[in-house]
Amino acid sequence: MNEATIQSPPRRLRIWPLAIFLALAVLLGVGLTLNPREIPSPLLNKQVPQFELPPVKGRTLGLSTADLRGEVAIVNVFASWCTACREEHPLWMKLSEARIVPVHGLNYKDRPDDAANWLKELGDPYLRTGADLDGRVGIDWGVYGVPETFVVDKRGVIRHKIIGAITPQIVEEKLLPVVRQLQAEAP
Repeated sequence: MNEATIQSPPRRLRIWPLAIFLALAVLLGVGLTLNPREIPSPLLNKQVPQFELPPVKGRTLGLSTADLRGEVAIVNVFASWCTACREEHPLWMKLSEARIVPVHGLNYKDRPDDAANWLKELGDPYLRTGADLDGRVGIDWGVYGVPETFVVDKRGVIRHKIIGAITPQIVEEKLLPVVRQLQAEAP
């Protein structure tokens, strides 16, 4: 072979890998600027899904759709294996003790003994706690992971969702203002 028979690819073919790389880099850059807490929920402003969960082991009250009508309520999706749930738990204890709004727990894909021991060890801030052993109710609620928190209005409509652990700032600036606004609305 001589140099005349070895040809380099046309110039436009050499540019394609660079163009694809640049496009992917731009998409990655845009994706990194998005806030994962702001993932839209298709259930916002819709009725709570129909469900009925048994209580977590050792508790007497489970959680169902009917329990989320008649008053503004919070549903916190948690699990004993969730590190962020452990971090936010003291805030749920304080909010529960303040009796501003009923706080219910949806225990997601947890082993019964683990959930019971976790609540015994850390305290139980929940008025009702449903055991979603297989995660189907969580899927119906649109749960991406734990923890997640939902605010439900008096008519049983999901009005707000928080993805990830709550913080004192989130409680004061987002959660409580929504709760107070909904409590002030006529039934």
